[in-house]
Amino acid sequence: MNVPLTHAAEGLERRAFTVRDVIRMVEMGVLGRDERFELIGGEIVPMSPKGIRHETIKQWLNEKLVRQLPDNLQTIPETTFYLSEDTFIEPDFVIYPRESGLKNLSPGTCLLAIEIADSSLHYDLGRKAELYAEFGIDEVWVINAATLETRIHRAPDNGRYASVTDIARGASMETARVPGLVVTLKDVA
Repeated sequence: MNVPLTHAAEGLERRAFTVRDVIRMVEMGVLGRDERFELIGGEIVPMSPKGIRHETIKQWLNEKLVRQLPDNLQTIPETTFYLSEDTFIEPDFVIYPRESGLKNLSPGTCLLAIEIADSSLHYDLGRKAELYAEFGIDEVWVINAATLETRIHRAPDNGRYASVTDIARGASMETARVPGLVVTLKDVA
């Protein structure tokens, strides 16, 4: 069940939902199990549909990550990442220690979050990057699906990243927290 969206209350106060509220709304059928959204500061934010370019890059990157990660690390695509009582997001990938497990995924255990941005590029580079920084996620990659350029955000500090680097298509990318992981997007079909 897809609920229609409205912009009628722009500028007015809204009721803030919690993660628990949203889970209950899905259980009761108010929100459909197939709906794509994130909960940001208590507001339900619909996510854009994914295009074939996004999915092609995701499939390619999934294979690269799984092959390169050492045995003590894991990755999962599109998991619901609970950041607080009123915020969850759905990154395209997270990498975390096998020892802590997915059940304990948190800003402290997330070694790298990756977003593949197609129609969501402005949001992923703006508000969503700020959100990652606010919660202290050490490193976030935002891959532009159209150009294969990547913006790497590192060193969160007071809701912003102290280090932001643009990587050209075809250049090698390495993560600070996962030694040996090297990704070069030039080979994506």
